[in-house]
Amino acid sequence: MIRRLARLWLLYAWLDFTWMTRDLKFFLTFFASDLILNVATVTGTLLLAERFGGIGQWTRDQIIFMLGYSILSRGIVDTFFGFNVAFISRRVGRGQLDHALIQPQPVWLGLLTDGFNPFGGSASLIPAVGLLCWAGSHLMPVITPAWLGLFSANVVASCAVIMSFSFLWGSLAFWAPRAAEEINSSTMRMIEQLKTFPLDGLSPGLLGGMLTIIPAGFVAWYPCRALLGLDQTSFAVGITPLAAVILSTISALVFRKGMQHYGRTGSQRYLSMGHRS
Repeated sequence: MIRRLARLWLLYAWLDFTWMTRDLKFFLTFFASDLILNVATVTGTLLLAERFGGIGQWTRDQIIFMLGYSILSRGIVDTFFGFNVAFISRRVGRGQLDHALIQPQPVWLGLLTDGFNPFGGSASLIPAVGLLCWAGSHLMPVITPAWLGLFSANVVASCAVIMSFSFLWGSLAFWAPRAAEEINSSTMRMIEQLKTFPLDGLSPGLLGGMLTIIPAGFVAWYPCRALLGLDQTSFAVGITPLAAVILSTISALVFRKGMQHYGRTGSQRYLSMGHRS
């Protein structure tokens, strides 16, 4: 199965490469605009941290590290789950999930591989790596294999939180394909707008909401808080992976329930000739 996964990733990477490089002007325009857009999402918080030397108990360098982490987590999602896999409500609501159902492979394998676009979705990885390296050189954390392992585990967990939140709400499209087709546009926008701020000053109620109802706190704030030592509890670095497991389990159960409903009703967006209604 691992060999099959690697072969499919290689196949889709080649397709993405040929699509991106078919025209030099298109490639430069696409990559530059995506790069500018990703940098712009963190500029406001970055300027505030620079102007005041930090935000709350976070120093300027710690804020920069958090912003790099937030771009990295979203960049990995964009790289591995493009072509509306991360926006699963579009595939379900438009009837495009049928394309995965007729393929001679498990649905989960299709969703895990056919969104892989390392050339079209990786523009955000450049500023993410730059911010993390710049902040790391000033923070001088103790870079050990154990710390790198915890960092990697938390990044993967943050990506899983983003995808779980997307699939959880996107599953509504199984029951309401027209109304919920673009619901993931709103859920991703909420995550994108809230992930770049330190949440320490929020009230317990609002903070709890940011870690449950809208789990934006697990995309960057809480894992960075644990990795940088701002949370001194011994199990802090394990909270984000634990949250990812819980959210992934819930979203998988809801998505599976939606698939069962879809199996009984089928797509409501296509006529017998295949045209969208």
